[in-house]
Amino acid sequence: QLPLVESGGGSVQGGGSLNLSCTAPGYTFSRYYMGWFRQRAGEEREGVASIAASTGGTEYADSVKGRFTITLDNVKKTVFLQMNDLKPSDTTMYYCASAPPIAPARALQASSYYYWGQGTQVTVSS
Repeated sequence: QLPLVESGGGSVQGGGSLNLSCTAPGYTFSRYYMGWFRQRAGEEREGVASIAASTGGTEYADSVKGRFTITLDNVKKTVFLQMNDLKPSDTTMYYCASAPPIAPARALQASSYYYWGQGTQVTVSS
């Protein structure tokens, strides 16, 4: 089991920003894909953004393109999700996850990921 610890969630007004962090102290980052997912009540877990640690290649859900940016710091072993122009529809729990190298076409599929953090709540008011 490789722990992932998220932080940075909170409450903001629409149009505001948050920067989520996911620390992975036991990882050799270059071996993994790292992803951010979210899950609303009664819905399936949705892939928001992913990054291939070895190449820096990224994938984004259409609903967040142009607003969210995923980055990683190999020294700090931390993955970030900068969220700008937040909308009430972005309100939910956000989860960090890791996967072994996968095809980019699967990078936003929850089933591709092995390890998950506990989640951090994001609430956006109108």
